[in-house]
Amino acid sequence: MFWLVALLAQDGLQYVYRVYAPDDALPADLFWAAFHCHDEGPHPRASDRFDAAAIWQNRQPQQT
Repeated sequence: MFWLVALLAQDGLQYVYRVYAPDDALPADLFWAAFHCHDEGPHPRASDRFDAAAIWQNRQPQQT
């Protein structure tokens, strides 16, 4: 299971990160995981405002 977290950056672009976490993960933990991943990359600084991030869960159908 993974979550998608979109962060706004200073260059005006939105960067989306895949965060692997359980269904009951806290939104703040998902945000900080994506933020630190972005911060370590070559991209312009992302906004550290939690309310500026979009977080959604990727729900894939169960395979039987």
